[in-house]
Amino acid sequence: MTAAEYTALMARRRGEAAAPAAAQKKKAVRKKAAPAHPGLPATPPEPDVAPLLAMLPAPGRHWVLLMPYAEKMLTSNDRHPNWRVEHRIRKGLRADATSLIAPMRVPRLERAAIFFVLHPRSIKRSRDPLNWSPTVKAYVDGLVTPNPDQPKARHLLPDDDAEHLLGPYPVMGEPVESGHARMSLVIVELTGPLTSGNAKTVTRIAG
Repeated sequence: MTAAEYTALMARRRGEAAAPAAAQKKKAVRKKAAPAHPGLPATPPEPDVAPLLAMLPAPGRHWVLLMPYAEKMLTSNDRHPNWRVEHRIRKGLRADATSLIAPMRVPRLERAAIFFVLHPRSIKRSRDPLNWSPTVKAYVDGLVTPNPDQPKARHLLPDDDAEHLLGPYPVMGEPVESGHARMSLVIVELTGPLTSGNAKTVTRIAG
């Protein structure tokens, strides 16, 4: 009896199936290919604000803010391993918005409407800008409350409630030629009240 035959015999006695010799070999672990680099950050064209202003009652001044380039933004489809990852991304986005207040000279307003314009990567597939709502929420928080440690100290608006803020509303913009997606915020000053005395909206774009 050969050594191989003896090993097979003992395996059968122990109730173990004799594994084929090929199965004994360790399979090579196939490494997952790293995603292709999207390329350098690109600057998208400035969105056309005329159609957006036409949707609002008595719009005043407006500002277009191209948000700083971020390799990671928040979407409603994200599944983060723990809350700390999402918190770190949200904190960075909020700080990005706050950093634009001074250089863009955005004043304090009583009422405003905000549109967020998504500039997606140039990939041929359907896009839903509403999926980026968590990113926009972080941006608005950074504009309204620049210092999280002083929540009562407001800048852009007295509050981001329905009495002072209309939107933010999603708009699909031109795609970027390279890099990750970008986002622009269009802030429009409103000269009239957003709600009437009975809490019904007085704007034409409400449902």
